[in-house]
Amino acid sequence: MKKVLLTSVAMIGLVYAGAASAQIKIGVAGPITGPNATFGAQLKNGVEQAVEDINAAGGINGQKLQISIGDDVSDPKQGVSVANKFAGEGVKFVVGHFNSGVSIPASDVYAESGILQITPASTNPTFTERKLWNTFRTCGRDDQQGGVAGNYLAEKFAGKKVAVVHDKTPYGKGLADETQKAMNAKGLKEVVYEGINPGEKEYSALVSKLKAAAVDVVYFGGLHTEAGLIIRQMRDQGLNAPLMSGDGIVSSEFVSIAGPGAEGTLMTFSPDPRKNPNAKDVVAKFKAKNFDPEAYTLYSYAAVQIIAEAAKAANSVDPKKVAEAMKAGKPFKTVIGDIGFDAKGDITRPDYVMYTWTKGADGKITYTENN
Repeated sequence: MKKVLLTSVAMIGLVYAGAASAQIKIGVAGPITGPNATFGAQLKNGVEQAVEDINAAGGINGQKLQISIGDDVSDPKQGVSVANKFAGEGVKFVVGHFNSGVSIPASDVYAESGILQITPASTNPTFTERKLWNTFRTCGRDDQQGGVAGNYLAEKFAGKKVAVVHDKTPYGKGLADETQKAMNAKGLKEVVYEGINPGEKEYSALVSKLKAAAVDVVYFGGLHTEAGLIIRQMRDQGLNAPLMSGDGIVSSEFVSIAGPGAEGTLMTFSPDPRKNPNAKDVVAKFKAKNFDPEAYTLYSYAAVQIIAEAAKAANSVDPKKVAEAMKAGKPFKTVIGDIGFDAKGDITRPDYVMYTWTKGADGKITYTENN
């Protein structure tokens, strides 16, 4: 009798273990803490809302999604640790990371561990150029974004003195170099090319160099914290040249750091995803939770939508089969519009326009798309 009882208990345990494993684990990885935590919150909130909505609609192929969160603090080594953690937990899909310099080394771990990675924010071309089976992004690339920025500078600042500054990271330097390449090709040569160290607070030596060169515009490849500090110190030293940057400054925190000098800043980013008709209902859900789904929030939501739709198309949650479905050429309907992928995992549509940070009637400075 005792033996039969033990067998029954063991069988019940197997049933429960089977039920638990029926959930599909999806990781969200990014800077949940640290100086770029505002972007980590966008990734996390976007994934959480998408998972909530997909699970409420029945999940993926009858299975529910379960979220695991990894904080990489924008550090490549920590990103690899997060990737190994996810592999140990049996995560099948990852939305993240934010920084290109973190996504690239983490993607090697994911590839070896059979995990599909789709980043909503990492724009360095190297991420998708290494012929890995598992790398995708819902955003564009630095060579696309830099082309838009460089062409704009060559057209609007022809004959002017341009400075190119970057933060030495794969994202910041990569974007600055692509911008430089595009404007040089149109005949505009920079008078200053300089790298700064992210995390520093004091940029007076840089500003002095910019002033001495009498620059008319400063292009900065990097993130909102350093961009804001550079603008503030430029204005404090009487340098009123506008700053241009990329999608790394798409955060309301940028203005908090830069102060009034943020007005007039130029920026490349995709058409505002919050204004996409496909996003209307989802945006309303975020706002009901007192969260503004700016920047990468909806790109993260879209990443989960794509995983779900590709899994349905493949009739499988095997990451390699899902990856094949994603690269099959058929676009997926998402909150940021129809998204299709090429063989590398890059999106097949152009995705950058120019914005200017301007002061509204309410006195707040925010970004508006140029006409």
